[in-house]
Amino acid sequence: MDFVGAYTPDNLKFLLEGFWVTLQVAFISIILSFIIGGLVGIIRYAKVPVLSQILALIVETVRNLPLLLIIFFTYFALPEVRIKLEIIPAAIVALTIFESAMLSEVIRSGLKSIEKGQMEAARSSGLSYTQALIHIILPQALRRMVPPIVSQFISLLKDTSLAVVISLPELTHHGQIIYGQSQKYLIPILILVALMYFIVNYSLSLVAQRLELKRT
Repeated sequence: MDFVGAYTPDNLKFLLEGFWVTLQVAFISIILSFIIGGLVGIIRYAKVPVLSQILALIVETVRNLPLLLIIFFTYFALPEVRIKLEIIPAAIVALTIFESAMLSEVIRSGLKSIEKGQMEAARSSGLSYTQALIHIILPQALRRMVPPIVSQFISLLKDTSLAVVISLPELTHHGQIIYGQSQKYLIPILILVALMYFIVNYSLSLVAQRLELKRT
């Protein structure tokens, strides 16, 4: 093991460049998947005729597919129907599709966890179904959903490494390039890559714990 040779300024800079791509892809995918997953989860909870059944079929299909397959499909199969995406957009689309399906179930389950009497009481006070959902049910459900939602965000950040198969220039990809120069760099680089993932994911876990404590 050659820690000195592995941790040169150039190598560290190269890793940080890859980590920046990881964070960018994860952040954009998190925002998009939260919006899409939230809308899908609410529609399914509200049982909108026809639309909720169609979305349920799509969600269950996506949830039961490997993320790696979705990444391959987005980058290699879509060009066959004249939809060509560059590497970073393809990774974002694949991660967003997969994570939206996962988050929609988290949000739907969170909404269902609120006692039915809450909705009935809100409706009896004169609120419409939509008003009761937005002002009464959703705020309570969101507080309960914080831990599983953050857990999904952590999973998404780690899952960005799967996009190495389409050469996404993220942290794992740059790590592979560095330790490909010498077998002596393998363990030092893997340790550093693992540490960088750990710091961000553990920080997110701490945020979730603090939000959970505030809720209680």
